[in-house]
Amino acid sequence: MSTLANQLAAAEREEVARGIRLLLARPLLTEAADPPGFALVRRRREPLAAWFDYTCGWSLVVEPRRGYARLAKVRPGTDASRPARRLRSGRAPFDRRRYVLLCVIAAELLSVPMTTIGLLADRVIAATTADEALPVFDPVQRPERTAFVDALKLLESYGVLRTVDGATDTYVESADAKVLYRVDATLLMRLPAAPVGASHSAVPADEVSARFGELLAGLVRERRYGMTQDPSGDRPPEDPHGEPVAASDAQRNLWLRHSVLRRLFDEPVLYRADLTDEEAAYIASLTGRQILRRSVEQAGLLLEERAEGFLLVDPDAIATDLRFPDDTSTARVAALLLLEPVCARPDGMLPEQVAEAAAGLLRRFPGWAKTYRSEEGAARLAEDAVRVLRDTGLVRRTGALVTALPAAYRYRVPEPEMADTDGRGAGGGRGAAVGAGQDGEDE
Repeated sequence: MSTLANQLAAAEREEVARGIRLLLARPLLTEAADPPGFALVRRRREPLAAWFDYTCGWSLVVEPRRGYARLAKVRPGTDASRPARRLRSGRAPFDRRRYVLLCVIAAELLSVPMTTIGLLADRVIAATTADEALPVFDPVQRPERTAFVDALKLLESYGVLRTVDGATDTYVESADAKVLYRVDATLLMRLPAAPVGASHSAVPADEVSARFGELLAGLVRERRYGMTQDPSGDRPPEDPHGEPVAASDAQRNLWLRHSVLRRLFDEPVLYRADLTDEEAAYIASLTGRQILRRSVEQAGLLLEERAEGFLLVDPDAIATDLRFPDDTSTARVAALLLLEPVCARPDGMLPEQVAEAAAGLLRRFPGWAKTYRSEEGAARLAEDAVRVLRDTGLVRRTGALVTALPAAYRYRVPEPEMADTDGRGAGGGRGAAVGAGQDGEDE
């Protein structure tokens, strides 16, 4: 092979690896948000689509003319660790009301190429009035307008809505605000990643609450693994772990590969204790290990393998959608500081003990965390910090106890060692957290 051919092959491998990491962090990649990234994905869309299909069983759709790439990440279960977030006021997660408005707004946008914020609000009022299961949208109330704007801003960030005139935020102050939108209905229909449409799971409104978990599970069932129907025809049979039963060994191996690698590439940490016996056997097999290592290498990531599990590191932080340590919020700072007392109690800490540790932080830093200075502030800070740690795979709630997981111990600050006779420390001084970018020191 010529030198030029070698260079071209190396350039393609590097671009495919970068494209994989871009899409892992941003499953909806638009040309407007990231022109260079979208150009790379468009150029290498065929090897990228092949990698995601083989490795994770995820489909990649690239629409060059419409300016977006959509990676449909499918998970075997629900995951609340990555909620939709408000793009205003500290990126708080969406609450139930905002999710409801988001869904109603999306449904109403499908039939209109252009609309104003006032006309859209009227359509949402009519839709929620007609559905007895939904509370009626009331734009007279400021909290309602704020929730409405949060849902619209999220759709704007996806590229589904584009403001032609006006600014969405003005609606918070007045329901008479004038904003004109252009709607991309094709992109809107690409947002759901579930392999089964919600219309296939239609049930009477009074049964939704009782069967909500079952309905969600039904949306993510994938028939490519040869799932066979049970005699009632309602749902595929499942094994004791809740996984679908495959129709053949080949389909079962395909399911094992995808189920393991999806979690490896999409979760902060993959613990062996969380694997089923079959998954553990697959990843320990010669074929499983070869596929795992080859997939990680093709993605340009580094694999850390420990007795407790696996962790992927991106040296360039391209694939990182959630950083830890991170000082962008009070809860994230508190999460790092609370790791020390949590790790010091391997048997776990009660919520009251974590709250007391948080109260100690508030006393130690009197000018910090002003929004948590109320009577219940320490408990709220502890709860928010534990949520951060749980979402990053560092702690787990077992009943009422908060217990440190193995990856949490990499962030502990070691005790300083005794100085040598010449006055220099035998150790390396103050410890730094071992994380992506080595940015874990507590300043």
